[in-house]
Amino acid sequence: MSKVEEAKAFEAGLDAIRLSPAAEGTVELIVRRPGVEEREVLDEAELDLDAGLVGDNWLARGSRSMPDGSANPKAQLTVMNARLAELVAGPRDEWPTAGDQLYVDFDLARENVPAGTRLAVGTAVIEVTDEPHTGCAKFSARFGSAALRFINSPVGRELNLRGINARVVEPGRVRTGDAIRRL
Repeated sequence: MSKVEEAKAFEAGLDAIRLSPAAEGTVELIVRRPGVEEREVLDEAELDLDAGLVGDNWLARGSRSMPDGSANPKAQLTVMNARLAELVAGPRDEWPTAGDQLYVDFDLARENVPAGTRLAVGTAVIEVTDEPHTGCAKFSARFGSAALRFINSPVGRELNLRGINARVVEPGRVRTGDAIRRL
């Protein structure tokens, strides 16, 4: 497929993404990253105030964006729209390569879930942070430069196509198929 055809296919997928449920959706996939470039698909996970998704390497890995290299508390969890994951990655077994932990059929647009919005996910509560979640060189390498341009476009940023960053504010468990809803 040419770059032009690929870009048109992404644009055509916007309608389906915009139809994502705005009030209550579904957790479609849970992924733990135990090490760099490692992924484990889980049926259920524990969300913890300090560790984020228990067993994930977020805390140990740290962040280049923090002055001391520690983990960025505003990026404890990453949440991606499942419809976008399907559009750019294809079959569900390819979604984990995006690097996110929760893949949800839920409207993650800035207008629907601005920073500070609390979301019930399973028995836990997470809060959307103001830390942007943008596409990078790894995303481009995995899904192509057209996908990167698409998610980082003005519309892509408005709809948070790359997803959102969040932090755990009430610990609990989340299972595939659980509801995700705005509080």
